[in-house]
Amino acid sequence: MENVKKDYYNKITIDECLETVDEIKYEKKRIDLIKEREASVCYNSKNKGENFKCDAESVSGSVSQRACVYCGARVVLNPITDAYHIVHGPIGCASYTWDIRGSLSSGEEVYRNSFSTDLRETDVIFGGEKKLSGAIDEIVEKYKPKVIFIYSTCIVGVIGDDIDAVCREAEKKYSIRVIPVKSPGFAGNKSTGYKAACNAIINLMSTKKVIDKRNAINYLGDFNLAGEAWIISDYLKRMEIDIIAKITGDSTCSDLMNAPMARLNIVQCAGSMTYLAKQMEEIYDIPFLKVSFYGIQDIKNSLFQIADAIGNEKVKEKVRKFVEEEERKIEKELEYYRSRLTGKKAAIFVGGGFKAISLIKQFNDLGMETVMVGTQTGKPEDYEIIRSISNEGTVILDDANPAELEKFMLEKGADILVGGVKERPLAYKLGVAFCDHNHERKHALCGFEGAVNFAMEIDLTVNSPVWNYV
Repeated sequence: MENVKKDYYNKITIDECLETVDEIKYEKKRIDLIKEREASVCYNSKNKGENFKCDAESVSGSVSQRACVYCGARVVLNPITDAYHIVHGPIGCASYTWDIRGSLSSGEEVYRNSFSTDLRETDVIFGGEKKLSGAIDEIVEKYKPKVIFIYSTCIVGVIGDDIDAVCREAEKKYSIRVIPVKSPGFAGNKSTGYKAACNAIINLMSTKKVIDKRNAINYLGDFNLAGEAWIISDYLKRMEIDIIAKITGDSTCSDLMNAPMARLNIVQCAGSMTYLAKQMEEIYDIPFLKVSFYGIQDIKNSLFQIADAIGNEKVKEKVRKFVEEEERKIEKELEYYRSRLTGKKAAIFVGGGFKAISLIKQFNDLGMETVMVGTQTGKPEDYEIIRSISNEGTVILDDANPAELEKFMLEKGADILVGGVKERPLAYKLGVAFCDHNHERKHALCGFEGAVNFAMEIDLTVNSPVWNYV
């Protein structure tokens, strides 16, 4: 490395450059884990049940890939199409809005706007409650909303504004729902934000027992990224299964208020919505199923599970015919991509455990090996499944930091990383292909057509000619 530094301003040969890159990669491989992180990282071993640590607070100083509490709450609530969202905090927090999310609407576009109290130094000293009340007054006067969500951010958690009192006062004054979302970023992690959002949704629903149940379901944990909730809704409609509320993709406030009338909840994003499903089971006696519509295997299993839960023989027969027909349509395309991807190595780092499990199965179906898998919010039961379906020696890690992701991608020779917007630069910096499976994407990856889109994207990025020049 010293020789390269000295010759930097002279001509450097290609061989010397490659040696430098190799040295950097070698140094990356030698990165040691932070001691407190060792229990959250392991090499998969089927014969040894290790005490794997997950679902805990991030280790200070490790620069975790997790998002904050406010982010978790906003992810869940933002797609409600006719709700108004006031971010009580500095203007920067309000930047987490529609333009970096792929949630679509078939109706109103209100959710694409974000309102902020824009707290400044004076507000921090003297309190921001008056400013929040003024913001509510202004929105009511201009837009006549039915529901407003008020998000408390980090600074509000520090100065102690009583947003509960402000919300109660606004509800009395205007006879509308004004719901606090307790989401100061430092108060936990993204999972805490999910819980805060679910509590806000329960607050929106009536807490009374529902007697007149409808023969229909709620679809929890789909945020209609690139119209995915529409794809699954169409599947269910073709099987004569009605949906009362999609929670929260392309939903309205009235949909959510009617959700307690359903007979069954299906949960796509287990990380964000299992808490809500359990609350609804306790309050409204609605059982729930965890499902996944990512990858052929999980799509089929989920549809048959729903049919079994409904217990209608006609529905079961429709599901069977539908699955056979859809598989037939896409088999040739998937076979083509398998021929191009077999033997490639994949690394996964996503938000929830259920998505990671589905991705491992998808890669297996494409003939690819998963060499590293991790999540931000996975639970012990998720990691047990991950361990059972991944190969010996696969690196499993919870709540990773960038150094760990880079270390294990290089160590395992990953050809592609599947992750979110924060992981993209890590992959490209190392010359590794990348697939965005997060909230920012603009193309559908769920359902049978999504399985083909996923295979196509993996092929396009892994087999891109650009890697011949890196």
